[in-house]
Amino acid sequence: MAGVVSKMWDDALLKYNVPRETVGRAVAVAAVAAYAAKLSVPRVRRWLQSGDDNGQPGADNNNLPPIKKRRSQVDIKRMHRVNKEFLLQLEKLLRVMIPGVWSKESALLGVHTLSLAARTFLSIYVAALEGHIVKHIVRRDARSFMLMLLRWFAVAIPATFINSAIRFLECKLALAFRSRLVDHAYGLYFNDQTYYRVSNLDGRVENADHCLTDDISAFTSSVAHLYSHITKPLFDCALVTVALAQSTHQMGANVVQGPLLACAVITVTGHILKAVSPHFGQLVSEEANRKGYLRAIHSRVIANAEEIAFYNGQKVELNHLRRAYKSLVFQMNKIFRQRLWYVMLEQFLMKYVWSGTGLVMVSLPILTGARQAGTGHGSSSSSDSVSQRTQYFTTAKNLLVSGGDAVERLMSSYKEIVELAGYTARVAEMLQVFEEVSRGEYQRTAVTNSKGVHTQSCLVQFNSEGQPLIKGRILESKDGSIRLEEVPIVTPNCDIVVSSLSIAVEPGTHLLITGPNGCGKSSLLRILSGLWPIYAGKLIRPAVCSMFYIPQRPYMTLGNLRDQVIYPDTVQEMAAKGIADTDLENILAVVRLRHIVTREGGWDVEADWKDVLSGGEKQRMGMARLFYHKPQFALLDECTSAVSLDVEGAMYQAAKDAGITLLTITHRPSLW
Repeated sequence: MAGVVSKMWDDALLKYNVPRETVGRAVAVAAVAAYAAKLSVPRVRRWLQSGDDNGQPGADNNNLPPIKKRRSQVDIKRMHRVNKEFLLQLEKLLRVMIPGVWSKESALLGVHTLSLAARTFLSIYVAALEGHIVKHIVRRDARSFMLMLLRWFAVAIPATFINSAIRFLECKLALAFRSRLVDHAYGLYFNDQTYYRVSNLDGRVENADHCLTDDISAFTSSVAHLYSHITKPLFDCALVTVALAQSTHQMGANVVQGPLLACAVITVTGHILKAVSPHFGQLVSEEANRKGYLRAIHSRVIANAEEIAFYNGQKVELNHLRRAYKSLVFQMNKIFRQRLWYVMLEQFLMKYVWSGTGLVMVSLPILTGARQAGTGHGSSSSSDSVSQRTQYFTTAKNLLVSGGDAVERLMSSYKEIVELAGYTARVAEMLQVFEEVSRGEYQRTAVTNSKGVHTQSCLVQFNSEGQPLIKGRILESKDGSIRLEEVPIVTPNCDIVVSSLSIAVEPGTHLLITGPNGCGKSSLLRILSGLWPIYAGKLIRPAVCSMFYIPQRPYMTLGNLRDQVIYPDTVQEMAAKGIADTDLENILAVVRLRHIVTREGGWDVEADWKDVLSGGEKQRMGMARLFYHKPQFALLDECTSAVSLDVEGAMYQAAKDAGITLLTITHRPSLW
């Protein structure tokens, strides 16, 4: 097909009397002009818009929701690039993924490296074998030709196996890296309630679920693929250079000329591509960011489907989804446009310029070598000389093709390294945020910067960036009481609800808290539970295991009916406490839920309990957990608002009889 098109093209040029060189120059000039326009037009546009928005181009953020606009501006300033920070982040993550020399990951890496090296040796052997095959074809030696062909087919079997093994080991390596990184990330995420603090007290990681799944998967796959994409080309370049030098020496030519020419062309190509390369790391990082935001909106719709349906709010939610999706499409189209021109220049340099350079390198030993045709006597000597040159040309051509592909992969891997920088930055920043949050270091972007709010109390101190300083202390109570001494109640947005609160609750002294919405009732329980930090004063409380918090909407975990009652204990911990299923039935009888065991089919039945149980049944299940754990203090946040008055009174009386001190938030006068 290519030959037919080329012939038609030549006929057209001959018909209109147009020189082929003129058309080639015109095409080259047009390509260079188009690429120059591509580079200059955005810069001119940004220069013309420099008077608006402090010189920042607005096109990128037109389709972004407000939250994403702030995040995008931060990413633009940070500009994920291949620099020292990227190398330090990558080194830290590699230490997690490869914990030691004798680890499973090191063994996989070693086997993978041996497979890559074996594939390089086979490529060189096949190139030399094809040279011998062509040599025997030129000599018309049918017997030697058939023997070489059989040897060529025999080599194909291990070669194809090694190719398949390389892909298999790359996937296994990516999976092993991901498993190590996921275990490490999960350990940080579920340490000291970090999963709550990241989303409620800190604003740097907006979509932790996306970072823990897609970002880690993309990062580990990129690392494993990049290792193969760099290691094998390095083997190819080293061994192919040695093989070419040996072949050139056998032809009696200068060994240095070809490699010097190749190094000069490759160096110039690298500098050109580096100068015009877009910031793929920043672009890929922003794309992952917008994917995470779109996924978060879908999760919100699924989690609040009933409320949205009651309000008929599908139109509003659809608009949110469309805006997020258009923002993602805009970013992806931007990456596609950047890659279009970059790949065009990359292919021109690596395919055509390098091919021409390779032809020069192959021709130099033949044109300048000491072993020339005609030096011998007779037709036999002339035939041997031609066959030798043909063998050299075939072998050198195959070796140059392998070497050119290797260098091309090395050059194009820079783009993949820049993209890896984006994934590395997101994963490393996520792990860093997890570590800082577990140490009590928070950064909230939606901080109130009003001076009036900050100066209403001298107890809460703020740093220069408007972040509150955690100066309070949490001590363990010796007498089992709960005491707050001049503790301010501050929300995650730094709204000071109560400037200073002092209170003491002794064991056996029940406390009922009531008041209008927004006065800090639930905030007080969050501080007592340790969910919110203490910015000033002292909190003296018993051990966390002596306090049990029940929210208004109890959480129904995955598992069977037994798991709902004993949560967060496991069946093994339940058995260690000496509690049997009959004891659980007695607990359910206290909260008027014994019939559920028979209704649902027994203790071992698994179901989606948040949908199976009604609102009142879920609240009574929360109270059943209270009677199972029997803590010293119970923090009840309107946990019986959907329960009838008679059942509510019976449960509270049973809790008092069990010796549990109640701290209750309620709007019902009957509980007074």
